[in-house]
Order: sequence, then structure tokens, then C-alpha cells
Amino acid sequence: REEGLRPSPVSHVLCDFGTSRLAETVHCDLQPVDAEVTYITSQVSEGCVAQVPNATVEVHILFLESSRELSELELTLQKAQQNGTRPREVLLVLGANKNMLLRLQAPGIALNLAFNPKLIFQGHPGVNTTQLPPFTTKKQFLDWAETKGPIASIAELNDPQSILLRLDQAPRAPSSCNLEPLKDMGHTLEWSPLTPPSVRGCRLEGVPGHKEAPRTVTVKVELRCASGDPDAVLILQGPPYVSWLIDANHNMQIWTTGEYSFKIFPEKNIRGFVLPDTPQGLLGEARRLNASMVASFVELPLASVVSLQAHSCGRGLQTSPPPVRTTPPKESCNQELLLSLIQPKCSEDVMTVVLKKDLISTLKCTITSLTFSDPRCHAEDRDDQLVLRSAYSSCGMKVTENVVRNEVVVNLLSSSSPQWKKVHCINMDSLSLQLGLFLSPHFLQASNTIELGQQGFVQVSMSPPIPELVLQLDSCHLDLGPDVDTVELIQSQTAKGSCVSLLSPGPAGDVRFSFLLRGYMVPTPTPGTLSCTVALRSRSLSPDVHRTISLRLNIVSPGLPDKGLVLPAVLGITFGAFLIGALLTAALWYIYSHTREYPRPPNASSSNH
Repeated sequence: REEGLRPSPVSHVLCDFGTSRLAETVHCDLQPVDAEVTYITSQVSEGCVAQVPNATVEVHILFLESSRELSELELTLQKAQQNGTRPREVLLVLGANKNMLLRLQAPGIALNLAFNPKLIFQGHPGVNTTQLPPFTTKKQFLDWAETKGPIASIAELNDPQSILLRLDQAPRAPSSCNLEPLKDMGHTLEWSPLTPPSVRGCRLEGVPGHKEAPRTVTVKVELRCASGDPDAVLILQGPPYVSWLIDANHNMQIWTTGEYSFKIFPEKNIRGFVLPDTPQGLLGEARRLNASMVASFVELPLASVVSLQAHSCGRGLQTSPPPVRTTPPKESCNQELLLSLIQPKCSEDVMTVVLKKDLISTLKCTITSLTFSDPRCHAEDRDDQLVLRSAYSSCGMKVTENVVRNEVVVNLLSSSSPQWKKVHCINMDSLSLQLGLFLSPHFLQASNTIELGQQGFVQVSMSPPIPELVLQLDSCHLDLGPDVDTVELIQSQTAKGSCVSLLSPGPAGDVRFSFLLRGYMVPTPTPGTLSCTVALRSRSLSPDVHRTISLRLNIVSPGLPDKGLVLPAVLGITFGAFLIGALLTAALWYIYSHTREYPRPPNASSSNH
């Protein structure tokens, strides 16, 4: 190199996967710079992947940890085509610690989505949803999920912005999912963080150099410098098995571990170098290459895609404090997220909408007015929140037999037109729940008698059906009196034991399950009481409404003369009696018709007398 005829190069140090304390031998005071770094990674805080080849339902669990009071998540599910095989049902369980708006893409996947109340999901065609109880620990989520099917993957992610979850079987994964810290999820999961990593830079003391340094460090390197092309070095450090594919719009010296290639010649691999695995060592490497400054230095987790861009690389590193901005930048209000926070709560014939001011500020929104459809009904300003409330009889409420509807109107400083959000409350007074026992899976004729060893089919229905209200079965048990232990059938929305099965909902959303009443459950024929607790869930109900309904049953043993008759027995006896009667009648008619004597006609001689 002709080092005496050109300025010293500037260095970009990228992807130091170790984290050790910076030593003092290389004088470099790393300071934040205004470069932008984005990346996609498969490494999660905690996770596991398992093979579940024979499962009819595969379960995936994502724990979403956010540092913001409100955030937005893009979640995409992908599944390879299964030629000639029946597609498996997928249950995705999401647990969020803060308010999070979910945008979901799951093309062609039979998906069941279960999530806790912190997650805001507006619905998606073809996706069945279940709102979980307000679990507070991972164990509660895991215990609930394990009752639904074998767990194929678990991952905990900090501040995710987008997630890609692939549902294909991991070929070398174990048969069970055991959580590991700092787990590389491989092909199963990729994600990008909401918060960008810190990018720093410094001048290397004792090395002359005058040319301005670019402000980006990237595997896809994009330099746009008005002052011309700088002489640059890109240093990429990672594990020895990592190869680098570099897509750069600028000529630069490449210094990497492992092997690297360029996007324009991907088949030509170039062997890299053995580089230090500490920040101190990498800074020393930059100085050894005669770099005048470290324009960018960033530490990332093991990533699959890294992109760094700079568009102001002509000024170099700041040697004095930057000028103070006198005019604040124009920030736009996230109106969609704001409207998603409008969730009415209903109680005692009153609809209430509460918006917290800190969340409004987080979304960069300034609300000038908040009203119902009747503009005379304004929100009250109460310290840290805006409260809009009205009785069902005023403020433009539209009251039907079961649902009370209105609209919330939001006027924003940043918008000339108001934003509208439809809201509703459910009138619980006119709602009734029915608990029925059936002796066939067709649910045609209810019964109050069941034999030992017979399968029973239970249905909980709501009248009248209300589309805005979700009915969920929390628990069911069979009470057989004070001298017999209670038979638990459903606990925490899950079946207890192999004799109980949760069934698909009925056409009107009725909750259904079946159970087999074995002899050891009930020692003697006895009356019993079937009791079920159901949760009525809607975004307008806070908290959820729980109701318990009961049904008296006669539990009888097969073969007892005084046990009473169940419906199949009645039908069988009736048909048998009819058949026997018909056969007897036919037999008697046959005997009669073949044995009776017909009268003889009178003689001709007797007629002459």
C-alpha cells in the first residue's frame, strides 16, 4: 500500500459477539454516533425447539417482554406445503407484559390463538381466539399450554418489532422442549428488535488522518458521502463457523473472521483472519491497520441479517457538542394505535372509556377533544387520564335488547378530520345460560339420567346468542354428596384425566365436552349435581363476568330394576313391544284364517220340498 500518499483509512468494527471490558492500552473513548443499525437474529433470551411429529395439535409459546407501555408487533407464521397429509392444527400462546398491538399474518394455517389481556388483537379471518386468564408467571402459561398438546417451541423475546415463526419440524431437535438461556432458535424463529443497538465511534490517538469517515457499519454497507469516497476498512468479528456475505456500494478493505464473499460473486469464498474476540483487541486491530478513527463500533447478538446505513458521513466525528435544536422535529401521531386503546368498560348501566395520558404521549398524540357521538358528552380531565362516561340512556346510546352501542369521536391536533371508533356494552340482565346433558354426540335430546359406564355429552349455551360475547368454560365438577369425593371434570379450561374431552363448539358458539362415567367414580347409584362455571368475556367487560350453573342428575347402575329408564332404554322397550305385538297379531291371524269352518250351502232336494 502507498500509505504515504493517501490519508489513513477509517475503520468500521461490526459484530463483536463477546462482551468484555475495554482495556486502557488503546486510547479510544467510544462515544455514540448517529449511525443506524438494524439486524435479524435467531437468538432469544430463553427458548427451546422440539419435534412433535405425531401431534394433532402443535403448541408454540412466545413470551413478549417490552420496555414500553405500548408497542406494536408484526407476527408472521409460515408453514411448508404438506402434500397428501392432513394439515395439523396449531395453537399459538402469546404472553405480553405490556400493552401490545398485534398484526398477524398466517396464510393457509389452521390457527388457534390464545393470549393474555395485555395483547390487543382486532381479529383475523380464520383465526380462533381464546383470551387467557391474567396469568402472572411463565409456569402458569406453560401448565395451561401443556394440557392442549405437545409443545413444539418456546421463546422469550425482549422488545420485538417483528417475528417470523416457521412451523416446520426441526429435523435434529429433541422430543421435548427444555428451556435454555440465550438459545439459538435456528430456522424456527427469526426476529428483529424494536430498540436499535448502540453504535459508537472514536478517534484513535497518535494516528494522523484528515479524510472524513462514513457513519455506517453493515454487512450490507451503504455509504452516501457528499465529500467523496473515503478510504475505509470493514472489520467483522464473529464465531469461526460464521461466513459473511457482503453487499457494499463502496470499495473498502475487508477484515473478517471465518470466510467472506461478495454478493456479486457469492460462489467465491475468501478466507478471513484470526481476530481478537474482545473490544480492546478489535480496536487494536483497527489501529494496526493504520486507521485514523473508528467511525462505527457495534456489538450484536448472533444475527442472520445486519444492515447499517449512513447518509451524513461527510462531517466526521463531533469534536464539540452538537448544536442545540431550537425547533422540535415534527412527529406524527400513531392514530391506529391510539384507537386500539379505546376499549369501553361496562358496569351498572354505565359505559366508561379511559385513556391514560402517558400512553397518549408515548404515541406522540395531542387530543383536543374526546366525546361520544353526542358532542355534548365530553371526557373529563382527571390528573393522569381522560375519562369519558355515560349512562345507557344518554349521549346518543343505541340500546337494543342485549347490546348498547355508541361511537367515540377523537379530535387530534395533528389531523383536520376527527377519528371514530365504534364501541359497545352488553346488557347482562337479559342473558340466560343453559346447562344440558345429552347421551349422544348429536346433542338432540337432553336427559337427566346417566348410567355408570355411559358417556355423557355436556353443553353450555347462551340465550340469546350475542356475537360480541365469548363464552368460555372455566371449570366443571360432579358433586355426589357429602360422603363421596367430588369428581373434577374441567379445571382452568382444561380437561381433567383421560375420561374427559373438550369438544368443538356448537354452531351458535355453545361450549361442549364429554365425559365417561366409570364405576369407580361413583361407588353406588346416587343422585348428583353437575356444576359448571363459565366466563363471559368481551373487551367491554372488566373484569370478566363469571357465572355458575347446575343440573341435577340421576346416576344409576346398569341392570337395576328400580333404576328408572334412560331414553335409549325407553325407545328400545317401545320398539320391542311394538315388534312383539305385531308378530303375535300376525300369528293369531294366521291360525284363525287356517282353522275356521265355512258354512255349507243348502241341498237342492231340500229346496224341492
